[in-house]
Amino acid sequence: MIELKDVNFKYKNGDMVLKDINLKIEEREFITIIGKNGSGKSTLLKLIGGITKPTKGQATVDGIDLKDKKNFMNIRKKVGIVFQNPENQIIFNNVHDDIAFGIKNLGLDNLENRIKEALKTVNMEEHENREAYDLSMGQKQRITIASVLSMGTKYLVMDEPTAMLDSEGKETVYEIVKKLKQQSYTIIYATNVMDEILYSDKVIIMEKGEIVKSFKPTEILENIQYLKDRNIQIPPKIQTLLKLQEKGIDIQLKDLM
Repeated sequence: MIELKDVNFKYKNGDMVLKDINLKIEEREFITIIGKNGSGKSTLLKLIGGITKPTKGQATVDGIDLKDKKNFMNIRKKVGIVFQNPENQIIFNNVHDDIAFGIKNLGLDNLENRIKEALKTVNMEEHENREAYDLSMGQKQRITIASVLSMGTKYLVMDEPTAMLDSEGKETVYEIVKKLKQQSYTIIYATNVMDEILYSDKVIIMEKGEIVKSFKPTEILENIQYLKDRNIQIPPKIQTLLKLQEKGIDIQLKDLM
């Protein structure tokens, strides 16, 4: 379980980025975080991943204190992070070598099996010995996901992982994420693509460094006005559903999820 209690984070210049964050993420949950640029989404994900330390408050992963630098390696084994731009995470040109780096860095065994299983999960087995620069952006993102999975992490943090992908690349990542959910991974997923929130168990809305609302995707119709009042885009699929219902066509939310 990931637990944040009264967590604050501010820059050295005094600017407050996260304010009194209280959040509990159970194992196997799929949490989606939405909010405008500057709302604190990315900082929150970096904090959960152990990259950023809280200025104040308590933050733990399976009871391990995220504020203690001595726990860095243990956190790396539990929490993996996928960022927007896969090119910023790929270190080696060769796919095999790039995935192997994280495994070796953590001192894990069964290197070759880990690489093959991770590539299989993202449907990239045939690309193991390719040069990364030859891959499409979508394929590169799948390699970064494979690198995280190869290290045996059980918490997967994804910061707008489809932001730089075309429609085909987005769909492929969606299918991988749904597969990982079925395999009992805990997923914390930030996005500005509103249809993506429908895949999760819980939606969290952030504003100015605070969590201001949380609801289940199945409750989205009850929160339409809340989203509109804050100029948050209604997921296109939900817009379509509402238009069809207005025309008397019998379609239910469950049909879109």
